[in-house]
Amino acid sequence: MRLNRRTAIAALALAPVLAKAGPALALTDQQELVDEARITFDKLITALEFGELPGYVKKAKAIMIFPDIFKAGLVIGGQGGSGLLLVRDGAKGWSQPAFYNLAEGSLGLQIGGQSSETIFTIMSQKALDAILDNQMKFGGDMSVAAGPNGKGIGSDTTTNFSSDVYSFSKTAGAFAGISFNGAGILKDDEDNHAYYGPTATPYGIVIERKFNNPNTQSLLNSLAPY
Repeated sequence: MRLNRRTAIAALALAPVLAKAGPALALTDQQELVDEARITFDKLITALEFGELPGYVKKAKAIMIFPDIFKAGLVIGGQGGSGLLLVRDGAKGWSQPAFYNLAEGSLGLQIGGQSSETIFTIMSQKALDAILDNQMKFGGDMSVAAGPNGKGIGSDTTTNFSSDVYSFSKTAGAFAGISFNGAGILKDDEDNHAYYGPTATPYGIVIERKFNNPNTQSLLNSLAPY
């Protein structure tokens, strides 16, 4: 379960209200992630420093949204976070989101901490297949590059997307930058089952489109123009 300091504070503040209102107003971890992903997408897609992001999203086969990837290090470092995968279909538009985790461990002299909001644009079928097969690891034959900053590109761009995945990250913390090489992307069966039902799989959610949760509509509305 995700329980960060912000969530804990909010829970304490809302406890008297929720006690009176009953369980119908309770916000699940999964719905909280969906809502935060929508906020992150809206923030980054309109940010001046990510002016090229809309063009990349329009050309992507899929995107992943991670509202909070936390990287920490003190000799032994690592980073991780929870996020969503959404796949585009030319006729049907964006899929429902499937739940995933990002995790990486590393050794080395690292001191500090960093939190980032990140959108990954999945540009190749190879990368999308690897994510769906639960075998996605950045680096090696699965390239990830930092998305360019600057002015936007149109949907008719001829830019050569040479990497399988591009990352657009808004960061804050002690580390100067953020690298995802070596990080793995793994499906979160617990969250997928909790949000869609016990038989839900990422493939069934984003490719077969057999599962639906109406509470994703706000996120899908934000993605619809792209």
